[in-house]
Amino acid sequence: MSTITITHNPRCSKSRQTLQLLEDNGVSATVVEYLKTGLDANTISQLINQLGFSSARQLMRKNEDEYKQLNLSDSTLTEAQLIDAMVKNPKLIERPIVFSATQARIGRPPESVLDIIQ
Repeated sequence: MSTITITHNPRCSKSRQTLQLLEDNGVSATVVEYLKTGLDANTISQLINQLGFSSARQLMRKNEDEYKQLNLSDSTLTEAQLIDAMVKNPKLIERPIVFSATQARIGRPPESVLDIIQ
């Protein structure tokens, strides 16, 4: 099995449940506390592709204050601008994301990540 990574927010119940699910299935995942370390633009772009999203906006938490304050619903924003907003404001990134070198899943619900590890 390839290396499994999880973007984790310890304060998020879904993130904690997803990490526990990985551990319960014998997966020792690399844990990235993305709110502390952030994610670079290349990683965010890779995750968007692996998730099969057609837009960076699909990876964003639209209910966050930053989303509204930065007017990220503006349809004239480019993908690069949306990704840059997530680089600068990691709170905007949906969580948790479990990924390997070739695939990714958002852990909502946590069980959605099982096909990556099985």
